[in-house]
Amino acid sequence: MEDFNSETDSDYTSYWRDWFISSRGNEYFCEIDEDYLTDRFNLTGLNTDVQYYQYALDLVTDVFDLDCDDDMREQIEKSARHLYGLVHARYITTTRGLAKMLEKYKKGDFGKCPRVMCASHPLLPTGMSDIPHVQSVKLYCGKCEDLYNPKSSRHANIDGAYFGTSFQNILFQVYPALIPEKTIERYQPRIFGFKVHSAAALQRWQDERRKEMQERLKDVGMDKCFKEDVEAENDMEEDEDEIEVGDLQDEVVAE
Repeated sequence: MEDFNSETDSDYTSYWRDWFISSRGNEYFCEIDEDYLTDRFNLTGLNTDVQYYQYALDLVTDVFDLDCDDDMREQIEKSARHLYGLVHARYITTTRGLAKMLEKYKKGDFGKCPRVMCASHPLLPTGMSDIPHVQSVKLYCGKCEDLYNPKSSRHANIDGAYFGTSFQNILFQVYPALIPEKTIERYQPRIFGFKVHSAAALQRWQDERRKEMQERLKDVGMDKCFKEDVEAENDMEEDEDEIEVGDLQDEVVAE
C-alpha cells in the first residue's frame, strides 16, 4: 500500500487493480477484465477460500465503501490480493487472458532462461500445485522443458496457485507456433581439450538412449522433433536441389 500515492480512501479504492498491477513484485500478473470479475460464475467456490470474501470482492471491483479501522482494512486488503490471485489463475486460461499473457511473454516480462544452451529463451510462470499456500511460483522454459526459481525475492514469494499447473500447456496448445524447437546440443566437459572419461561415457550412453527414442518417434510419425533433424533434412533437400540443377545443366550442355 505504500507504493500507491493517494490522499483519500476513495482515490485508493477507485484504482485498486491499477495499483495492484503496477506495484513492484506483481509484474507477472495481467489485469483481469471487470466483466470477468463481476460474473459470479467465474468466482464459484472462492467464497470459502477467501476471508472477508465480499469485502475483498468489493475492493477489487472498486465498490468498497466500508468505514473500518486500519487493522480491518489491512485484513481486507490481504484477502483482496489473495482473491485476485485465485481469479487470475482462472482468467489466464481464457481466450482474453491468454492473449494478455502472450503479450507479456513476447516482451520477456517473466524473464529469460538461465540455461546457456537455451539462448535466453523467454520463460512462463507456472505453479506446482493448484492449491494455495503449497508452493511458490516457478518459471517454465519451453525449450529445455525445465523449471527455475525467479531471480527476485519479490517474485519468489508469489503463490504458484495464482497461475496454476495448466496455463503454460494451454498457451502452447492454443498457439502451437510458439512451441520452440528442441535441441540435442549439450555442454561437453573437457580437460585440456580432452573429454572427461566418466562424463563422456555417460553422454555416450545418453546419446544411445536418445537415438533409440528418436527411432521410436519416427515409427509413430514424429520424425521432426529436434532442431538438428530439421536442419539435416533441409541440408539434404538443398543437396538434392543442387544435384538436380547440375544434372539439368549437363543435359543442356549435351544438347
